[in-house]
Amino acid sequence: MIAHLTGTVARTDGASVVVDVNGVGYRAFVPVSVLGALPAQGGKVSLFTTMIVREDDQTLYGFRSPDEQHVFQALIGVAGVGPKVALSLLSVLEGPALAGAIATGDAKTLTKVPGVGPKLAQRIVLELGDAMARFAFEQRVQDLTSGKGAAGSQTFEDIVEALVNLQYNRTDARKAAERVLSEAGATHDVPGLIRRALNVLSGGR
Repeated sequence: MIAHLTGTVARTDGASVVVDVNGVGYRAFVPVSVLGALPAQGGKVSLFTTMIVREDDQTLYGFRSPDEQHVFQALIGVAGVGPKVALSLLSVLEGPALAGAIATGDAKTLTKVPGVGPKLAQRIVLELGDAMARFAFEQRVQDLTSGKGAAGSQTFEDIVEALVNLQYNRTDARKAAERVLSEAGATHDVPGLIRRALNVLSGGR
């Protein structure tokens, strides 16, 4: 199994790039955002890769980061979402934006992607909403200044547990917690954030 590639750009072709690794060319299909960020021919490139093996076909898919790769792998685990559709999703909406749309149940945004109809969009939201809410929040925590990651994670869990104790289901609680934390920035006033989350769950803003 090929987990990553580091080499030089030999050429690009449609939605793929050929990476020359010590004289061997590896073709990896990538999102449009990755194609746009590639160096010129001969430039050095590193990709995190997922290999999908089907009967007599072995195909590599390449990503700029483990996080982008994680979203891709989560998507292809949903029935009806093949690698091409997953790449289309990541081409129209980059990793964090896509995770955020799924986490907040924004199926309408997903239907803007070619190959994703309303039923498939709803299935993605239902199956991945909870996981993507957690992922999206962790991404925001990583963007905060150094040393605040642990506090942010604990704040998220504190809000979720408080809402669950108030008889809200855990999926809705996580979505509300992710939303209020994304709007609050670096603020960790748990009581205030819980009140905001309750307002979100009650239909307010």
